[in-house]
Amino acid sequence: MLLRAFLASFALLTLAAAPVRAEGSGVGCHLPEMGHSAEKVDIITPHITNSDHLEIPYYKFPFFMECTLPKWKPVHLGGLEIDLSPSKHVVFLVFGSAILFLMMLMVARSHRRAMAKGGVPAGGANAIEAMILYIRNEVILPNVGHHGEGFVPYLLTAFFFILTLNLLGLVPYGATATGNISVTATLAILTFLTVEVAGIRANGFGYLNTIFYWNNELPAAMRPVMFLIMSPVEMIGKLTKPFALAIRLFANMTAGHIVVLALMGLIFEFGNLISGAPLLMATMIMVLELFVAFLQAFIFTLLSSVFIGQIREAHH
Repeated sequence: MLLRAFLASFALLTLAAAPVRAEGSGVGCHLPEMGHSAEKVDIITPHITNSDHLEIPYYKFPFFMECTLPKWKPVHLGGLEIDLSPSKHVVFLVFGSAILFLMMLMVARSHRRAMAKGGVPAGGANAIEAMILYIRNEVILPNVGHHGEGFVPYLLTAFFFILTLNLLGLVPYGATATGNISVTATLAILTFLTVEVAGIRANGFGYLNTIFYWNNELPAAMRPVMFLIMSPVEMIGKLTKPFALAIRLFANMTAGHIVVLALMGLIFEFGNLISGAPLLMATMIMVLELFVAFLQAFIFTLLSSVFIGQIREAHH
């Protein structure tokens, strides 16, 4: 159930995270060039931005290698040129989706086996099932409203997909795809389309009232005036919802990594003199980032559920 909405939206996320790169970049792995210039000691920007290479573990200093990703010829659609070449964030989108796909298959298989034996899943499958039931019964259905089961697959997929991408950014040599504004904007657009389609299906012709303000309770002379004033406000309010979803997720996932990397940079700045303090602070921030990874996935799902529920009940 969780995979259907993911399979429908993954291609859009891949397109959103693909960068525009210069022609002629080769494919292969090599040790990074070490130097003493200011450009060579920047450890923050490369980690939080998209790029055309991956960092993989290596047994010698600096303990990683840079592997350049392949460069494909752009696809031309009329006058539009689309670069479908993989980037670091695209790779982690694929990696995160593969992890989520396999994890849910294993959870479903464990659940079927346990139900066949008259028991309940154990271990990790039990924990995932508990998370699914909590998000479904305590977050999605109460906010989406009556007959909201049809929105559960998309919202659960969004929660676990965002959570997986957030956690991948906390592992060594990882990257946070949700720290890419193109990815979070695409997720927000998908939620925006879901919200608007839900409003059309629930309200029918009354959906126009969510765009054009017309209050029959006002005096007849005031209705056109309020229509001209409030209709743009209604439209702006409709567009600010996906904007808030995109910026909130992007900013929170990016800011945490900047703080951690800045504190780690203090270790090299001060040497062995007081390196213990920045290390302790960086460790505490990493623990906080683990909480934020779950929190931001939860907030995105909660707000999406609230927006869907609001527009479905707009006619009341």
